[in-house]
Amino acid sequence: METTEKPGKIFSLGIQHMLAMYGGAVIVPLIVGGAVGLNGSMLALLVSIDLAACGLATLLQAWKNRFFGIGLPIVMGCTFTAVSPMIIIGKSYGMPGICGAILVAGIVVLLLSMFFGKIVNLFPPVVVGTVVMIIGITLIPVAINNLGGGVGAKDFGSAQNLSLGFGVLALIIIMNRFFKGFMKTISILISIIVGTLAAALMGMVHFSTVSQAGWFSLIHPFSFGFPTFHVDAIIAMSIVGIVSMIETTGVYLALSEICGQKIDEKAMQHGYRAEGLAILVGGLFNAFPYTTFSQNVGLVQMTQVKTRKVSIICGFALVVLGLIPKIGALTVLIPNAVIGGATLAMFGMVIASGVRMLGKVDFSKQNNLLIIACSVGIGLGVTVQPELFAKFPSLIQILTNNGIVSGSLAALILNLIFNVGRSEQSEKASEIASQMVAETSAAKS
Repeated sequence: METTEKPGKIFSLGIQHMLAMYGGAVIVPLIVGGAVGLNGSMLALLVSIDLAACGLATLLQAWKNRFFGIGLPIVMGCTFTAVSPMIIIGKSYGMPGICGAILVAGIVVLLLSMFFGKIVNLFPPVVVGTVVMIIGITLIPVAINNLGGGVGAKDFGSAQNLSLGFGVLALIIIMNRFFKGFMKTISILISIIVGTLAAALMGMVHFSTVSQAGWFSLIHPFSFGFPTFHVDAIIAMSIVGIVSMIETTGVYLALSEICGQKIDEKAMQHGYRAEGLAILVGGLFNAFPYTTFSQNVGLVQMTQVKTRKVSIICGFALVVLGLIPKIGALTVLIPNAVIGGATLAMFGMVIASGVRMLGKVDFSKQNNLLIIACSVGIGLGVTVQPELFAKFPSLIQILTNNGIVSGSLAALILNLIFNVGRSEQSEKASEIASQMVAETSAAKS
């Protein structure tokens, strides 16, 4: 049941939700757009489209009806688990390839929404944690390259770039150590702003893009070209969609408990459907796949304002910002080194999230250790040496050229081999046999 609050308070808290997710929202288009070679004006357009699409996705989730929308105070944005796959896809197929993969992933999520609750057991923490960790590991080189000034930069690794990047990282650490509440929540946003101001004083920021940008512009579908569809890209983005659904399940359950609003399987299906529609919105506007932003759950817990009206205000505010090109142009001013310092922390948190998920795994079972070891080894190995399977048939290369795809499939298959269908009795027998072998070995020694 929604709480009754004064309109002024609801509005201010909605803006606060927007500020809490703003830094994470604008970083994604800057990283992906920069990696695929978009120029300043195109990057600004991508930021504007992303903000507007985030707002639309948030409104879809807040709009509780008989078909979709869970009706909880949820804010939607692009998950960082999607960044690395999008960069890989973008470098091979450009923005149209990313768009096509996202559109199909949205359809996959919509189809899975009907029965995802019944198959979620196929994706236990050992699988999801491994996949998230692989994604995070593949993102770190992107952050390091930006921190140095960007790939191909003449001043790569200069004292200016390194001082800016590590200065931003240090400020994030300091704010998380000494600040609490909302200030701690927006530490990345504040650090990016401070870093950009410092860069401006050093003569590293140029305002020509902002002066050329207009004050109002409507966005339209397929701004970067009509979508193209490639099997490897679709598989990678569909895996991201499934992982996002699992993470979203945790957000639904957490908010349900915080808000005192019970949700059943039908409500979860409505939430998943809204997420699938949000991903389709991202693909339609050449933006990104959207999912629940978990950092905003902390704001609900902190403020104890449990009405979905705050997310509705946040959604409309994001749409308005997306229609103001100068906002997007201002964001593009952020130097690569500043982005690198911020994303080093953020991408490291993706790895940490994977490790946290793996904390639920029973490591006394050798099988789980083997699943993680082989999957991470395959995923990282293919990422480091993508030509490993270059002599294989193209159909096989679809699954092996992408470290995230190959590592994720390895985790899923190994889990099916080791953990699915094994009875508790057989597991206990195996443990007893292992113990007997160990005792025999000890006796002989």
